[in-house]
Amino acid sequence: MVVSGGVTPFYLERSPVRGRLVRLGPLADAILSRHDNPDAVSQLGGEALALVAAMVSALKFKGAFSLQIKGDGPVSMLVADATDSGDLRFFARLREDADRDALPETAKGLLGDGYMAFTIDQGPDMDRHQGIVDLTGTTLADMAVNYFQTSEQHDCWIRLFCAKSADGWKAGALVLERIAAEGGIEASEQDEDAWETACTLAATVTEQEVLDPDLSNERLIQRLFGTLDVRVGTPRALAYGCRCNRARLASVLETFPEDDLDHMVENGAITMNCEFCNVGFRFARGELGERTA
Repeated sequence: MVVSGGVTPFYLERSPVRGRLVRLGPLADAILSRHDNPDAVSQLGGEALALVAAMVSALKFKGAFSLQIKGDGPVSMLVADATDSGDLRFFARLREDADRDALPETAKGLLGDGYMAFTIDQGPDMDRHQGIVDLTGTTLADMAVNYFQTSEQHDCWIRLFCAKSADGWKAGALVLERIAAEGGIEASEQDEDAWETACTLAATVTEQEVLDPDLSNERLIQRLFGTLDVRVGTPRALAYGCRCNRARLASVLETFPEDDLDHMVENGAITMNCEFCNVGFRFARGELGERTA
């Protein structure tokens, strides 16, 4: 499944502001419904997908952007990532003793105390860049803003949305970033005012607007920022894309000692499940071969 206008970039003329509007459309349901998660967890997952979609669209090179959260709350782990081509995937892990029918409604309640890590992967020939911060804030958007302010010293404004309707899950995001002044020159008072005005206007956006399939991306952006001489860029596509495959999983299994592989065998085969796409792969013991010392 591909959403052709999944991310729409924009910028404000003569202002230190650029932004992205993210709308996953039916893609949100296609990804989230692969997992048997309670609604509160799926909602958090939709927000995470919208967040990584917004972040990866800012990359100027081929690579991937991933979000990983580990905490001591009912959701012990959450992972979402996106490639520069717009492929998205996600999974969340609930603790075995979590009460699925009485989960907290906020991101902080679901995740508890722990850390958030953002990783930029530029491929096998380049070092990965990773930043890690404590989980600070009530919402996932709060936590992401705290990350960029403390780890990257970068001003941004983020709102994330996800809701379940009769047509399934929908998710989206509105993100503003403050661009550094040219040559590292300290921002002027005019730039400060422009940033504050843009954030004030962005704060008027509603969940209904972002998730409304009948409201076009350009119309919504113009509705919010039309008074600030906004320029809308070329939309970018988003798609479901898990990078697991049989050959890769087989190569992982072949790194295990023979005794470990023998203990993994059940009913004559080893079964591995991808946590992202929830697809199982079955390997006959003979497929993996036997190694000699």
